[in-house]
Amino acid sequence: MEIKKLAGYVLLALSCLAWAAIFALPFFEISVGEVAALTTGLMVAGEATFFLGVALLGREAWRKIKAVFKKGH
Repeated sequence: MEIKKLAGYVLLALSCLAWAAIFALPFFEISVGEVAALTTGLMVAGEATFFLGVALLGREAWRKIKAVFKKGH
């Protein structure tokens, strides 16, 4: 597997982890302001890593991702 493709998959995995971490925040003893700040940061990080990962994987990966969500309709 080439480095570019591997990096794309790693970034997609990190994106999923960032989004999943948002749901874990209420279980930590941190203030509401800290939860809001961390949620915002994790959302931005999740989106950025997702789009960077897709950019590295190419158009075919983007088509497959879109196809998964179109089947749900």
